[in-house]
Amino acid sequence: MDKKQITGSEALLRTLIAEGVDTIFGYPGGQVIPLYDCLYDYSDRLKHILVRHEQGATHAAQGYARVSGKTGVVLVTSGPGATNTITGIADAMMDSTPIVVISGQVPSPLLGSDAFQEIDVIGITQPITKWAYQIRKPEEIAWAVSRAFYIASTGRPGPVVIDFAKDAQTGHVDYVYEKISHIRSYQPIPETEEESIAAAASLINGAKKPFALVGQGVILSGAEKELLAFLEKADIPAASTVLGLSAMPSDYPLNKGMLGMHGNVGPNRKTNDCDVLIAIGMRFDDRVTGNLQAYARQAKIIHFDIDLSEIGKNVAVDIPVPGDARETLAAVTRLLKPASHTEWIHSFTADEQEEYEKVIAREIHPGGDRRLRMGEVVRKVSDAAGADAVLVTDVGQNQMMGVRYFRYSRTRSVVTSGGLGTMGFGLPAAIGAQEGAPDRTVCLFTGDGGLQMTLQELGTIMQEKLNVKIIVLNNHYLGMVRQWQELFFDKRYSATTMENPDFVAIARAYGIRSRLATTRGELDESIAEMFESDTAYMLVADVETQGMVYPMVPAGAAITHIILEREEVTRN
Repeated sequence: MDKKQITGSEALLRTLIAEGVDTIFGYPGGQVIPLYDCLYDYSDRLKHILVRHEQGATHAAQGYARVSGKTGVVLVTSGPGATNTITGIADAMMDSTPIVVISGQVPSPLLGSDAFQEIDVIGITQPITKWAYQIRKPEEIAWAVSRAFYIASTGRPGPVVIDFAKDAQTGHVDYVYEKISHIRSYQPIPETEEESIAAAASLINGAKKPFALVGQGVILSGAEKELLAFLEKADIPAASTVLGLSAMPSDYPLNKGMLGMHGNVGPNRKTNDCDVLIAIGMRFDDRVTGNLQAYARQAKIIHFDIDLSEIGKNVAVDIPVPGDARETLAAVTRLLKPASHTEWIHSFTADEQEEYEKVIAREIHPGGDRRLRMGEVVRKVSDAAGADAVLVTDVGQNQMMGVRYFRYSRTRSVVTSGGLGTMGFGLPAAIGAQEGAPDRTVCLFTGDGGLQMTLQELGTIMQEKLNVKIIVLNNHYLGMVRQWQELFFDKRYSATTMENPDFVAIARAYGIRSRLATTRGELDESIAEMFESDTAYMLVADVETQGMVYPMVPAGAAITHIILEREEVTRN
């Protein structure tokens, strides 16, 4: 136990270090200058990444947390500095990403007076955080910050906001740090009843056609090994949500691909054909389920989840298994009988072949003189990067093509905005991912629309000399919206065409090597050049303007209503 009178600013920095923090993403301003002044003396222990916009700080912290498994930290000033973080906080809440956002605030005597750059941070952020707290006295700092990290990182992770009044930063305190590992009113891991474990095992043991849905909860609990042991013992095919993708290696034999609107054909169809559906650390998002009235009506459903509010929220569950997936999966596995479901697993083959012929082969091996396709760019980059690389995406067609055609072998290899679908997420998230995994190659796929929402973060890459590989799939459209307009709005392309700047020139202005690829020869040369470089690189791929992401399940349709090609689309 350390006891010494110090400023509130130093107390906060000491507590961050005690909580294992080594990196902060931030942007200084008037109400947080005392804290930044103190940070000057801690630069050997706390690395500060100066972003170009506070939203970028939150997404960078998310990327850092997602690849490292640690809690991301954001430091900003009051007023607009704090409000600029709202999108990232909401994104972290939707995607269960642990971040702690620390915002400066006006001195406590001025609270409520509409002082310069005062804003009600707590009132704004309470609905989109696990906890939001305002520090008005330096005596609260060690307690509040340690509590923030405990809440953010335990149970179902998520964002926490600390609003830090300026006089608490400059005041002095007899500093005492005690790590918080228990809060009476907070139960991060619900109790698991043995009856649930036994019932789940019994149902799986009797299944003829079991199917597992793998969500990010497996990754967050560190249950990847337990998952594979579970699947292998009972011989259960599995598919993943977008955020759960790297819980299993791409080439794992029981991995049948991705679920949902742009997921693989087999998993979506087999959801409505299996007799036991096993959901693990996922929340039955509408993009996964489609029309709930036509979703897995034939199956008995088991739901493993750490968040009790998710069990039964969207889909009725026959056997709830609350608790940490790492523990509950292991407990059920011990009660499983070794099984073989060869015929059931083989039944995926026809769907896989149909999807390959109608979608995948056309996307990654288009041939001829036609323009580059998004999928072929992703697959070629993936092959060159290797299966150890980290995939980061923005949101839109680039996102769906990225998660469909990139390959990986390690967990924590996919960083994307799932629940909120935040355009502009990709570039700053790639910065955070590179900081969180400096030994891994980080490949960002972004569209021309999303890139321009946080384009200024190229300055952060320049200043920090980060080796991020940026691949821009430039189709001169807001591609995903354009796709919906083509399919469902009679090709009325309202406000989706984009006149874009010279991205190559912009990248070079930031000191980032860049090249435009319009042909397959240029693409191959650019990819080789990109990975030969040990610095940041932007590859601008000029892809077909009206490319489509298939398969596609229309919004609100049954998960088995799958469009595989343009000719299949009919207006309702």
